[in-house]
Amino acid sequence: MTRIIMHGCNGKMGQVISGIVANDPETSIVAGIDISDHMDNPYPVYTRIEDLDVDGDVIIDFSIASAVPTVLNYAKSRKIPLVLCTTGLTEEQIATVNEASKEIAILLSANMSLGVNLLLNLVKKAAKTLTGANFDIEIVEKHHNQKIDAPSGTALAFADSINESLNHEYTYNYDRSTSRVKREGQEIGIHAVRGGTIVGDHAIIFAGQDEVVELHHSALSKDIFAVGAVNAAKFLSQKCQGMYDMQNVIENY
Repeated sequence: MTRIIMHGCNGKMGQVISGIVANDPETSIVAGIDISDHMDNPYPVYTRIEDLDVDGDVIIDFSIASAVPTVLNYAKSRKIPLVLCTTGLTEEQIATVNEASKEIAILLSANMSLGVNLLLNLVKKAAKTLTGANFDIEIVEKHHNQKIDAPSGTALAFADSINESLNHEYTYNYDRSTSRVKREGQEIGIHAVRGGTIVGDHAIIFAGQDEVVELHHSALSKDIFAVGAVNAAKFLSQKCQGMYDMQNVIENY
């Protein structure tokens, strides 16, 4: 049994994860942390992580970027592995996460979906094959109108994955409205759409001479992210200090 501490338990994803865990005999949530305690949960909820005195095997964090330093400090003090699902982290925060991984096991992923993480591998192969034939690369991501950060962490993960396969020779263009110039060959355009209740939609477009190749992923519910987070928690609870990602979880299947 993997004992989970849920940081951000009363948020949308925290509640979805609570529902997934309730039907999973291999896991249980032993405590939650959330600044809002207006919901009834089948586990104790603390408004301050510093007050938490319940033993757990792993923490899942689905909160906000500003709360990450606090949960990192707690995880380090208790030597508890941390599945870090919160997006919109700054470079400074990511550097802090990497430093903390020298003391505890941390799994950091911009997206917990199995399909997205499979696609991260596929776009690398596509980029290597198609850019030599002068295909341009554009990424279009769509999310609900409540999402704060743009572009999404997943869109940036796709761009970084492509750039890694191309020896980091490409720049990112987030806004073509600021200049009236032709498109550069070695750039990746990244575009954000916000509206309605779109859970998550990502299209990676390779546009060449007289042909277009598009790789696409669409999330139909938040359950796919919750399932991924729970599987990541099971995986990470058995690991020593170090940085991990969803590719490690996939390889463990």
